[in-house]
Amino acid sequence: MTMQVLVLSPRVAPGILTLAAWDALRGAQRVRAALDDPHVQAIVRSGVAVETAAGPPTFEAGTVWIAPTGDAAWARSMADDLMGPGDDAQRVEVLFGSYDLPGSGLLDVVDVMDRLRRECPWTAQQTHESLAPYVLEEAHEVHETLESGDSDHLREELGGLLMQVVFHARIAAEGSVDDGAGWDVDDVAAGIAAKLVRRNPHVFAPETLDRVPTTPAEIDAQWQSIKRWERAQAPSAHGH
Repeated sequence: MTMQVLVLSPRVAPGILTLAAWDALRGAQRVRAALDDPHVQAIVRSGVAVETAAGPPTFEAGTVWIAPTGDAAWARSMADDLMGPGDDAQRVEVLFGSYDLPGSGLLDVVDVMDRLRRECPWTAQQTHESLAPYVLEEAHEVHETLESGDSDHLREELGGLLMQVVFHARIAAEGSVDDGAGWDVDDVAAGIAAKLVRRNPHVFAPETLDRVPTTPAEIDAQWQSIKRWERAQAPSAHGH
């Protein structure tokens, strides 16, 4: 007798699952999930019935339980508890139906900032101007940590600096294009990604170069040359 626990990443859009996950869902005698599980509607729309439950899972052969919040540790712990020591009659398998890509943790930061902006009075009243001192403070703390060589502390301080980026982008998203705002953190990310691709043709488009730079000095000179060209095309442009 086998029961499956399905782990779905909360950072992947509901309904985007592996083939193995869909096979498990469609082949199950029943599918259960927590009342507030965000994947339920997408799974139901695909033709799979889902029963919501408020209580903790119990062993049910032929059942697929969707792990709450995509918590893999919870799923493994729960599977061990349901099987019990040396219990071969009740098998519980943990199946991963979607996976986090590198960088997906940034989605959590954006989500937390959105909620703080809506529900926290202090966060809600901040402006670009009121946050300006904190940008400098966080940048200085990152610099100090770099000099100290403390890697764990550096990770923490980079988080503080990242928060400022996400915070300012969230504020800008509330503005309008007419005011020079109306952009968000996705625009910030898209902009820097495009710049990195554009200024590193030796990596992304070597076929466009008469000669591909190979040394750090040559690559830096290429960067500066492309930067000067970009500024000539858009005189009002700023930045590194």
